[in-house]
Amino acid sequence: LFANVSGSVDDEGTCQCSVYLPDTTFPVQKAEQLEITATVLLEKFERELSQVREYSKMIELYQQRILNLTIRVEHMEKSSISYTELDFQLLKVEISDLERLVTQLKSSLVGSNVIVEQIYLEITNLTILVNELESLDKNNILAIRRQIVSLQNRLKECEESTNKTTVPPYFPPGSCIHRGLLNVSQPYIVKLNWKGFSYKYGSWGRDYSPSNPEKEVYWVAPLNTNGRQLEYYRIYRTFDDLLLFKPMYESRITYGEGSGVALYNNYMYYHSYNSRYMVKHDLKTNTMVLRKELPNAATGNRFSYAGVSWQDIDFAVDESGLWVIYSTENSMGNIVISKLNETTLDVLNTWQTRQYRPAVSNAFMLCGVLYITRPMNTRKEEIFYMYDTSTGREGSISVIMDKKLDTIQSIDYNPTDQRLYVYNDGYLLRYDVTFQP
Repeated sequence: LFANVSGSVDDEGTCQCSVYLPDTTFPVQKAEQLEITATVLLEKFERELSQVREYSKMIELYQQRILNLTIRVEHMEKSSISYTELDFQLLKVEISDLERLVTQLKSSLVGSNVIVEQIYLEITNLTILVNELESLDKNNILAIRRQIVSLQNRLKECEESTNKTTVPPYFPPGSCIHRGLLNVSQPYIVKLNWKGFSYKYGSWGRDYSPSNPEKEVYWVAPLNTNGRQLEYYRIYRTFDDLLLFKPMYESRITYGEGSGVALYNNYMYYHSYNSRYMVKHDLKTNTMVLRKELPNAATGNRFSYAGVSWQDIDFAVDESGLWVIYSTENSMGNIVISKLNETTLDVLNTWQTRQYRPAVSNAFMLCGVLYITRPMNTRKEEIFYMYDTSTGREGSISVIMDKKLDTIQSIDYNPTDQRLYVYNDGYLLRYDVTFQP
């Protein structure tokens, strides 16, 4: 530092002046620290600036992706049947990915950011819209698509059947001029029972009237949800009425037990609740006309079919009339067959098999022959055993039946149309039967 100061000249002619120096020294260390701090702040600023540039690029990318998703959703709204479940799953994955990335971006930013908040809001709205579309689609379009696929499969089966060179021989309805069961068709899924999916136990079929075989009368009798009580049933005049939910009438009884119901000549036969009694029920008047004990029958869910509770007494109808399938303590749980007089419910004759009833899944009668089924897996059943009541002979066969759900609750054969009517976990299935020539 330089400044003008006053001085004096001594006797020898020498100039003298006084300079004042303060006690404190210059803060060199503080200056150096300040310089270091400035350098650090500059580096931080450069890093933050670089991150902002990256975030700006990411925001632009997210905005573009949201725009693309919005366009796709709008397209899906306009083209009602052009989208599938896979479209929704892909959309939901992309939106979830966007939501995750934007959440990370929000957490990395200090304070709020208007653009990021706006993007997050748009993603949330997009998620809600896609979920609404998916819900609407599942209730309508996808159901139609599944029906279309089912129809296509059935058409393919018909074409394959038509192209086969060997045509199964024809046997008149109600006749037994054949050598027994040869095969069954793929199941025809008629519909869900009229009470709904919760009613997994029950029976259905077509009435067999030898005096008027062409008359169509169908019954559907789902058990209560406890899988035991039979209380309500519906009667349909035609198969079309059944498909269209147009019952001739709905009636109530108090009470039947199990899924072993059969219709024969305008009468319903069922097992009376918590007893050993068989019931003959007039469909026209909805009244019990006869109640008779089945001698020695084991009841109380003692020897029901495997996987099907409370079906201790199982009625069956074939070309020769009315039968009942059950077990006794004397048979040690093996299946017993009795031919019944349909008017009096008297037992006309009885046969005992060597098949333990709780080890098999179901049974039916066809031309005086008992056929027994067992599960192979959740989608296939096997008709594996037969007992001919006319000869007393038993044998092994192997006819595979496809099923749609795990458990078959009842099987009823109708001689008029030569079909099996199956109640499969609440769904009504139907199979065509072919015979050995």
